[in-house]
Amino acid sequence: MLIPSQCVLYSGGAAGTEQFFGSLAESWGIEEVNYSFDGHQIERKRGVRVLTSEELAGKDVSLSYVSKLLNREYTKAPLFRKVLQSICWQVTSGDQVIVVGAIQEDKTVKGGTGWGAEFAKICNKPLLVFDQPSDAWYTWKEDSWGKVVDPVIEARHFTATGTRFLENNGRIAIQNLFARSFSR
Repeated sequence: MLIPSQCVLYSGGAAGTEQFFGSLAESWGIEEVNYSFDGHQIERKRGVRVLTSEELAGKDVSLSYVSKLLNREYTKAPLFRKVLQSICWQVTSGDQVIVVGAIQEDKTVKGGTGWGAEFAKICNKPLLVFDQPSDAWYTWKEDSWGKVVDPVIEARHFTATGTRFLENNGRIAIQNLFARSFSR
């Protein structure tokens, strides 16, 4: 079991999953780092780390590569590119990546959240995904998703990202994850 005061949550502070993870982290006494950039709308104001243009450029990614990898078309808008770059900062900062969203038939996670999960796979980070539609946790092992019962946060430095459309079962899953992972 982890000691909350020795842990750090890396996230983006966006509405939904990231906001909920941040609120729980704060209530448990966990340090929080929310990567952002000029012009980015975020909900969490605690632990904000504004990335410079140079820092964002250091995590640049080809939008055509991301589109091909995730089997969908992503916009070429500069704001979206910065969001993907900030997700790269989140993923590389944590030693375990936790995502809440929806796993699709092609084994990717739906939406922009999918980039966080795919980048975690690329970086070979332990990846845990709560799939809201099936109301279950999954982990990525050797090119496939495996169901996990009662998972825990295993790394003192962990990343959390996910859908803006956090459902009640997602909230309960995150609360239970914290309760299993941390001692008071």
